[in-house]
Amino acid sequence: MKIGVRVHDFGKSDPKTLAKKAKAVGFNGVQLVLNKAVEGETGLPGSLTKSKALNIHNAFAAEGLEIFMMGAYFNPVHSNKELVKTNIKKFKEHLKYLNDFDGHFVGSETGSFNDDKWTYHPLNRTEEAYQEVKRIFEELAGYAKEVDGNIALEGAFGHCMFEPKALKRLVEEIDNGHIFYTVDLYNYLAFENYQRYKEIFEECLELFKGKIVIFHLKDFIVVENSLKQCAIGKGLIDYSYLLNRIKETNPNAYLIFEGSKPEDMQESFDFVQKILNEGE
Repeated sequence: MKIGVRVHDFGKSDPKTLAKKAKAVGFNGVQLVLNKAVEGETGLPGSLTKSKALNIHNAFAAEGLEIFMMGAYFNPVHSNKELVKTNIKKFKEHLKYLNDFDGHFVGSETGSFNDDKWTYHPLNRTEEAYQEVKRIFEELAGYAKEVDGNIALEGAFGHCMFEPKALKRLVEEIDNGHIFYTVDLYNYLAFENYQRYKEIFEECLELFKGKIVIFHLKDFIVVENSLKQCAIGKGLIDYSYLLNRIKETNPNAYLIFEGSKPEDMQESFDFVQKILNEGE
């Protein structure tokens, strides 16, 4: 299996430096959020060109790294509707140039009525929220088909697609062959349900069967009745269970470290790789 990293977790730099840092750990690819990772990039509509995409691709390819996902995450239910329009344009631009990056997917979550906080709001779990998210991603799915790009959508406990069933409904209703799933188990968890994490993970595997393309790898501990992310292998997730279930059900999916600290990455990478190699 191929393992990648959200490359701006190394900090902001030029593509060649970021690629060398990722390669040094042993990663096979990256999740690239241009404005957070690459110095001088705004990510705003109009900032991308074919030549820029090719140059960035070449910097990572020189180190043998693939671009698993271009992150163009935005909040489709943000109260600033002009910002939403701008972010839709940005997402479309990422799709337009995805093949020049030689990237596989453009990714987003599904937003929250808490605007920039991306946290729980009671309106998130309403039909109104669902329909607005559907309206926007249905348009983006159509554009993805037009330019031969692919979208990876991700749910989260505090977002509009707050449980796997909600995201399943969305993808099924807009599916045109260009919409897929990112599974981030940690994002579906909260203090009230974290002890059922295996059950929730199995639900994702069953509901999203055949269309999971990315798994975000994270770990966590519980501190004062809330979940806190920690280094992979240092928390409560049974990674032997998790990785072996992924190997059994989605062996071609990309595994991406997200939110890891640079000082933890090598130990976490070695930990994950060891489990993946067991039994081979």
